[in-house]
Formats: sequence, C-alpha cells, structure tokens
Amino acid sequence: MGQFTFGPVELYLIGLEGSRPSAGVLDALGELLDAGLVRLLDFVIIAKSDGGEVSVTELETGDDEYGLAGTEMAAIGIAGDDDIEELSELVPPGSSAALVVLELAWARTLSQRFAASGAEVLNVERIPAPVVNGLVDALHGLNEE
Repeated sequence: MGQFTFGPVELYLIGLEGSRPSAGVLDALGELLDAGLVRLLDFVIIAKSDGGEVSVTELETGDDEYGLAGTEMAAIGIAGDDDIEELSELVPPGSSAALVVLELAWARTLSQRFAASGAEVLNVERIPAPVVNGLVDALHGLNEE
C-alpha cells in the first residue's frame, strides 16, 4: 500500500461567542497546526438567526477577515452540504458556530503503517474527553476509598 493522501478526519462544531472565532480558538487551532498534529482541511461558519434561518460562510485559505491569514486549508469543501445541514441543527437560534474539519496527521502515519504491515483497521471508537475524564475521576474516587 502506498502513501495515504489523507488520514482520519474529524469534524468539530465549536460554539462561538459572536459571529467569528475568538483569538483563543484560533490560537488553540494554530498550536496544533504548527506542531504538525493536525492539518486543517475545511472551515465553515454556521450562523442561525433568532428565527432559525441558517447562513453558511465557507472560509478560504488565508482568509484574514476571520483571523486565518497564512493558514492553508487542504480540502476546502470537504464539509458537505449534508454535514453542514445536520450539524446546523445543533446551533442554537441567535448564535453561530465554526465547523472545523481536521485531518489527524499522526493517525495518517499510523494508518499507513498498519496497511503496509498487511493489517486492516476494522473499527475506531472515540470516547469524548468529558466522558473519559469523568470516568477516570470516578475510578480514582473508588480507588481512594
């Protein structure tokens, strides 16, 4: 098996205060991009009016209006209309969110190595961080008793 162009991809819907990502959101994303842990594929702003009308803004590579100057996106448009429509239902009326599509760069390498060895990834499960942390806290509480 040759090189994979892309590794596993995750879609993050991030609730925003206002209509654009804050400096903190952009800094957090920038740190991961700079470290090479993820690659930004697509970035979409979803806004929902108080009446429930949805507007979508697809950001472009280097879009300075939203603080992404100098940031390259490797697959603009990969967040499809179906993804956007489904996830827009989670955006409360009168607010906005960023749909950030990230490739897990480290997982691309891992997937390539598995495939090269003849192995096949049959399934991957993701446990959200709050669930893991709550479980570990509960386990530590049990172990301390």
